[in-house]
Amino acid sequence: MNQDSKEKFKHIHIGEFLKTKVEEQNISKDRIGNFLNATDDEIQAMYRSESIDTYLLLRWSKLLGYDFFRLHSYHLLLYSPAPKKNVPDTSLPIFRKNTYTKEIIDLILEMINTGQKTKKQIINEYGIPKTTLLTWISKQTNATS
Repeated sequence: MNQDSKEKFKHIHIGEFLKTKVEEQNISKDRIGNFLNATDDEIQAMYRSESIDTYLLLRWSKLLGYDFFRLHSYHLLLYSPAPKKNVPDTSLPIFRKNTYTKEIIDLILEMINTGQKTKKQIINEYGIPKTTLLTWISKQTNATS
């Protein structure tokens, strides 16, 4: 994953991602329409839309077997301030651990390897624990040797 890959998570146009995945899987318009209970015009409008209702996005995710919500998780990881240490009480679920996909790990390691960011910058800017980052670096070093 290169800098261009990182940029595609900066401004997420969900309709373009949906259309790309449909084309990759060669899903018919009839199947999409039946699954989503949508007309061809409504489907085309979804492809043009930058955002989409979460329930509808969940339906798309099920149809295409792809977690489109994760795109927004990537955005939060790459472009939001590091999480605060003391989280206030909340009735919402608190996620104790971030889930880092191979793509995100590769992107983070690439930023370090190319000198775009230091380890300290990665830890501070993305809130990745130092031990986690060092484990990724160690695994990468072992895999290439």
